[in-house]
Amino acid sequence: MPKKLFVGNLPFSSTEESIRNLFSQYGEVVSVKIPTDQMTGRPRGFAFVEMENADTAIAELNNYSFEGRNIKVDVAQERPRTGGGGGFNRGGGRGGRDSGGRRNSW
Repeated sequence: MPKKLFVGNLPFSSTEESIRNLFSQYGEVVSVKIPTDQMTGRPRGFAFVEMENADTAIAELNNYSFEGRNIKVDVAQERPRTGGGGGFNRGGGRGGRDSGGRRNSW
């Protein structure tokens, strides 16, 4: 079963292809994603690689010099879902008075 890896401290010039080429030496790469800044569209300096044989890739590539920078490679941590923003006054019945008789001010 493939594992998702976090790859940090990447050079901003790194491409999905160059990362795929590096990691494919250690197993089948399922996907490579380089997140970009929403405002500028520029890479954020890290990537996610999903691959087989992830343990070998972590052992061999963590602190590896890639395109002039020592990259960090580890199993990606699942981020908790926040519900998509907003969420204000959802669920109904939350306005009015609290149990102490004070008016809730949202």
